[in-house]
Amino acid sequence: MPNEKPLVIITRKLPEVVETRMYELFSTRLNLVDEPFDENQLLKAVKEATVLVPTVTDKIDANTIAQAGDQLKLIANFGNGVDNIDIKAAAAAGITVTNTPSVLTEDTADMTMALILAVPRRLVEGAEILNQSEKWHGWSPTWMLGQRIYGKRLGILGMGRIGMAVARRAKAFGLSIHYHNRSRIQREVEEELEATYWDSLDQMLARMDIISVNCPSTPATYHLLSKRRLKLMRPGAYIVNTSRGEIIDEAALIEALETGALAGAALDVFEYEPAVNPKLLELAKEDRIVLLPHMGSATIEGRIEMGEKVIINIKTHLDGHRPPDRVLPNIS
Repeated sequence: MPNEKPLVIITRKLPEVVETRMYELFSTRLNLVDEPFDENQLLKAVKEATVLVPTVTDKIDANTIAQAGDQLKLIANFGNGVDNIDIKAAAAAGITVTNTPSVLTEDTADMTMALILAVPRRLVEGAEILNQSEKWHGWSPTWMLGQRIYGKRLGILGMGRIGMAVARRAKAFGLSIHYHNRSRIQREVEEELEATYWDSLDQMLARMDIISVNCPSTPATYHLLSKRRLKLMRPGAYIVNTSRGEIIDEAALIEALETGALAGAALDVFEYEPAVNPKLLELAKEDRIVLLPHMGSATIEGRIEMGEKVIINIKTHLDGHRPPDRVLPNIS
């Protein structure tokens, strides 16, 4: 008797508990080597799967969707951001797209706050001193001096769930909270955070000590921090990005760091991931910036919760109902 369970193809290795549950519910094909699918593998998957479970590493553009088999009805993205998927093309082809919102908010905010602390206080640079062969000569009143965090102005670019979670942490550290968003947040939340809203991003950038990038990647936010805008920032300012690399003009950021127009940066994401600009790596070696390999949301708890959301979205869709995390195309 043929297997009547729908074929679910997963493009990357997921937590074992998630894979096991998928095996119980569906006919599941795993990625055992945990390497990103190449173009041919991805095309083969969309031609065979009833449900495709991709991640941010999979570029599912209009051409890929055009070659999908008639049986592909759901793309259940393992991730919050869906900038890797052409949502409009999927909708036109009758394919539902879902994501995994909310579960990574606290994890990403934790990492953002860690980087806000790490750069001005030179934490990575200090840790590396003890890993070097030269002997540490002990405490000195003028050695490894950083910048005080307390009392500084933090400008949050994107005051969504993650932005607000960052603001709550930063407020506890004594930072003054400022933000720019497409629209102003609720008055009571603004009062709770003691946050100042800036309608003009340019005006906010010129006045902040630290900028935290927490907005999603969309056509409107591509190079939102452009060369022109980076020049508006104070020479003693820092940038932290745990959102998407392409929101910052990376070449312009490198130039600003090399010339001293900015004091430093901390990046968990990069414009051309997984490639990292060699100039960024050189700046990191010179202790000018802190670089992390896109690990802002990397917690065991978060990944399992993401998997649970994927399973719920698949089950709900296959049962003939609207998945709770359906993503609709922007109407423009």
